[in-house]
Amino acid sequence: MKTTGSQKIKIGLFTIVGLAVLIAIIFLIGNKRNLFSSTFGVYGTFKNVNGLAVGNNVRFAGITVGIVDNITIINDTTVRVDLTLNDDVKKFLKKDSKISIGSDGLMGDKLVVIAPGGITSQDGVKNGDQLPSVPPVDADKIIAKLTGIADNAGTLIQNLSEITGKVNSGKGSLGRLLNNDKMANDLDATVKQAKTTMANVHKTTSTLNEDLTAAQHNFLLKGFFNKKKKALKAKQDSIKKAQDAAEQQPAQK
Repeated sequence: MKTTGSQKIKIGLFTIVGLAVLIAIIFLIGNKRNLFSSTFGVYGTFKNVNGLAVGNNVRFAGITVGIVDNITIINDTTVRVDLTLNDDVKKFLKKDSKISIGSDGLMGDKLVVIAPGGITSQDGVKNGDQLPSVPPVDADKIIAKLTGIADNAGTLIQNLSEITGKVNSGKGSLGRLLNNDKMANDLDATVKQAKTTMANVHKTTSTLNEDLTAAQHNFLLKGFFNKKKKALKAKQDSIKKAQDAAEQQPAQK
């Protein structure tokens, strides 16, 4: 069977398209793994990587600057995470730049986040340096706490529902009060009587204060006049003594 010219053209086109797709795939993979740009490596250690996987993104200031190159279990409490980063970001990183594990959105893939640093050290990072790490948030513990809170809220709502039902049916003191007109009227009368009593007490207290003020004023006024009277009598006695002395002097002469 001979191959016609049209078939050769089709085969050639398929070959070209296949090569183009292959080149595009290689370019995308290479670009994702930084195969076509200068890179350097750093690493950090964690107790738990919370589902982080090789190939996940590394972000600095919200920008993807590298990938997770390798994850190695060192021992039962330590996991080493190696990062491959673009050289462009090296000048922004310091020895005290911290790495942490986050997520791309609420339910997205895990990723590594690098904080700038420069607080305790101004030295730049070098290839192969270890960066301090921040322990990841344990999502399981958070979910367990939220579950406990939800259970408690459910119990509280159930208790409130039971209390409301008893009140509506007239059970308990509050229920009898709200559903018994006689008790409500008696309570209203008691409150009114208490208000009247308090008003009378207030009025009596005001009157007593006025009486005390008047009595105090009278006492002070009485003392003032007594004092004036004594002063006047003393003055009269003094004048009389002076007159007596004057009368005695001519007689002696």
